[in-house]
Amino acid sequence: MSINDPLGDMLTRIRNSLIRGRSKVVTPASKLRGRVLDVLKGEGFIRDYAEVEHPSGRREYEIELKYYEGEPVISEIKRVSTPGRRVYSSVTDLPRVQNGLGIAILSTSKGVMSDHAARENNVGGEILCKVS
Repeated sequence: MSINDPLGDMLTRIRNSLIRGRSKVVTPASKLRGRVLDVLKGEGFIRDYAEVEHPSGRREYEIELKYYEGEPVISEIKRVSTPGRRVYSSVTDLPRVQNGLGIAILSTSKGVMSDHAARENNVGGEILCKVS
């Protein structure tokens, strides 16, 4: 099965698993997905993730979701830039998600990072998704 938007697929798998109250979710592995998961882990939105390689050579990420007092830490995870409509932002126009309580994940010339890190590094880029 061909997936046109792999990152959007991963975000939807996470969203659906949170709705169902699952503790883990599995998604195919790629470099971009790994970088986004690094940011989510660093910002405290997921517990951890691990790469699993199957005997057939297929690689997957097993993501451990994070809950606090029975409620998911991620209340909303939304794709911003899609393959049909790319959304770019300069460092001065970066969005503040829930007045700084959430994050926007960007793909910049210095790698994938949160909006806070992008402001510190003074770089803009493509806004991949928003998490709160």
